[in-house]
Amino acid sequence: MTLITVREHARLTTGLVTAGSMDEASIPSSAFDWLCREAQRFRTRGAALVQLEDRRWLRLDNYVGVLESPCGTRIEILPKHVRGQGDVTAARKVLVQMLQHGLRLPVRDTGPTALQTFDAPVSEWIIQQFLRELDVLVRRGLRFDYHPVEEEVRFLRGRLQVARQIRQPAGRQHLFQVEHQVFDANRPENRLLACALDKVAGMTRESANWRMAHELQHQLAEVARSRDVAGDFRQWSHDRLMSHYGSIRPWCELVLGDRNPMSALGEWTGRSLLFPMEKVFENFVEACLRRRLPHGATLQPQAASKYFCRQGSRQLFQLRPDFVIKYEGVTWVVDAKWKLLDRADVGNNYGLSQGDFYQLFAYGKRYLSGKGQLVLVYPGTETFDKALETFDLEDGLSLDAVPLDLENRCLIGSALPDRNAVAAGS
Repeated sequence: MTLITVREHARLTTGLVTAGSMDEASIPSSAFDWLCREAQRFRTRGAALVQLEDRRWLRLDNYVGVLESPCGTRIEILPKHVRGQGDVTAARKVLVQMLQHGLRLPVRDTGPTALQTFDAPVSEWIIQQFLRELDVLVRRGLRFDYHPVEEEVRFLRGRLQVARQIRQPAGRQHLFQVEHQVFDANRPENRLLACALDKVAGMTRESANWRMAHELQHQLAEVARSRDVAGDFRQWSHDRLMSHYGSIRPWCELVLGDRNPMSALGEWTGRSLLFPMEKVFENFVEACLRRRLPHGATLQPQAASKYFCRQGSRQLFQLRPDFVIKYEGVTWVVDAKWKLLDRADVGNNYGLSQGDFYQLFAYGKRYLSGKGQLVLVYPGTETFDKALETFDLEDGLSLDAVPLDLENRCLIGSALPDRNAVAAGS
């Protein structure tokens, strides 16, 4: 197996490239052809996996995660938040943290250095977390239940089905048509866990994960595998007796691909797991805002109550800011943008997009009635470690561009309400 680590929007080719670069990589021809086919499949679903530059080059899009071709080439795609060569381990750590908090995954921490010493693609970390949760669940005990079984046996067991027994042919009257209850682990939850376990056992390339997966397979050998994943997820019980299954469900959904990658989360097809980076960052910003806001503040994601214009009685062009925050009679509109800014690049407007400002201006006119504060949140980097000077859009309407410290999960220089500042003031 060949492991290739690159960043978002990296270029892939079958020829020679600069050694050690995370922006260019050489892959086998079989993997190159497979990526071209996958790109066409994604494009029909409204997503761009790669862009074909010419017959020799592909450019990855804004997905992060792991791609594994049938020939065994594994391509790990990390966030672009570090310029230059960067640190692969640090980038991997940031991505894991963004997934953990942005997707609200219940991570079982085995020690403060568990993440720092885990030197493997993100997919292996997800497999590791799923296996740890499943191991704890199996040790605690799987939930068994009674379910009815109708069968034909040579001895009387349970309740005899008289009508069916009477209709038995003469040569089969020595067999009994019975119905009885079986107490076993054949529940929707267990079927899904066994199905997910089989999937990760065939995908993992880490020796520790492989060993744990096969040990657990022996313990779940008698559990039937799910034949209707969506149907079994709908039947997943949330009653009190199943509360200890709650922490493993998000991992099971992630492994079995029950979550929609085009909306917020990832899709695992074959041995590939991909996340759209803009949605990952947006979810991470939401988690950081909820951690920051004081008691009594409300955070509304994806507000959709305003429109850009009206034509007669018809409203056109719905405006959907990422977040609307309200606290003590004041409203803020916040948008998250996964773009790299540079405080020193004044001539290029720090890397800001004119279209983003138009978009925020429209949000301010409709959601703030033309007076108030707008906030654009960007990833914090070495070149963007402090908030930019406030932009005055018009009388009473201003915009702040602030960085989000990805490692410490905090906004830098933001005027948004802060629970620590409120507590200190009181």
